Amino acid sequence: MLNYDLTEEQQILRKTVREFAEEVVKPRAIELDEQQRFDVDLLDKMFELGLFGMFVSDEYGGSNMGYIAYIIAVEELARVDGSTAATVAAGNSLGIGPIYYYGNEEQKKAFLPELCNNGYVASFGLTEPNAGSDAGGTRTTAKLENDEWIINGSKIFITNSSNPRAKVCTVQAVTGTRQDGKNEYSCILVPNKTPGFEARTMHGKMMWRSSDTGELFFEDCRVPKSNLLGKQGDGFHYMLETLDGGRLSIAAMALGGAQGAYDLALNYSKERVQFGRPICKNQVIAFKLADMAMEIEAARNLLYKACWLREQNRAFSKEAAMAKLYCSEVFKRVATQAVQIHGGYGLMKEYHVERFFRDQKLLEIGEGTSEVQRIVISRKLGL
Repeated sequence: MLNYDLTEEQQILRKTVREFAEEVVKPRAIELDEQQRFDVDLLDKMFELGLFGMFVSDEYGGSNMGYIAYIIAVEELARVDGSTAATVAAGNSLGIGPIYYYGNEEQKKAFLPELCNNGYVASFGLTEPNAGSDAGGTRTTAKLENDEWIINGSKIFITNSSNPRAKVCTVQAVTGTRQDGKNEYSCILVPNKTPGFEARTMHGKMMWRSSDTGELFFEDCRVPKSNLLGKQGDGFHYMLETLDGGRLSIAAMALGGAQGAYDLALNYSKERVQFGRPICKNQVIAFKLADMAMEIEAARNLLYKACWLREQNRAFSKEAAMAKLYCSEVFKRVATQAVQIHGGYGLMKEYHVERFFRDQKLLEIGEGTSEVQRIVISRKLGL
């Protein structure tokens, strides 16, 4: 028997995060976006609310609420502001996730309590200037010498990597050559402020302007041999699995963003009067809203099923790609129609819908472009 009801704990979480987003995040969202400012005070408030380490067991400082609960939290934040949701999504799936799933006991105990409770965030150093969709094009190298990894290279577009609370970065690097002649990839934990590691904040973004996006540089950066995450040579495998989980959080951001844009459009259509009546009474507007609501409902069911599969420890890679692809493209259609319903006001920065329209675009690019998702799905279909 199918059961689509959320647990009581999940329902309380949704209500709590929604109230936080409306009362704490929303009043700051436009100002922070304009200032391109990462708000440490807001980060601390999200830690107080318990939004980091939600899928981590309590022995490492997590709340062990599960992946669906985590996705609900991201969705509710994104319903109000994409930048804030990005901080939580990346901090969990890309920051905490690799250490929790692939780290040894010493690494988990060294990093996870601070990343779950103490106000620090981690990042995942994958993308490079010449290695985006082709993650196998990584050029950053790590050579083992006298029990130290010596890292050289650079990364770009790395979320949560350059703010004052950035603690550590999981860096994918070439660590040798396999027997078949191809590069061997490994993941290495590099604490921020390690000599030879510089993180520079990137500005001038169209979207997520108050989230932290960094460009990373490694010049003879030395870390202990023990900072290797998991097994040497398994880095590419870890990266693919991390992206599977990350796609669920990107889908949650898209779902929440679509819901938020829809809510704004629905409320505006009831208040905006033209030709003597609210514009929602015009069939052309009513049908737009009906289509938006329908697609959001379909997106939510697809995403929640993928999250359920993950919680059941079943294969979910195909469904994660489908959810990420569909939710991000639904958000695009909903945001476009939401601006259309607002008319000229939808183009003005004092209206939140303008920010939703900008924030949407990254979700078709980050964690694998829409084109890459279609490749992943087609391969899972055996094509």
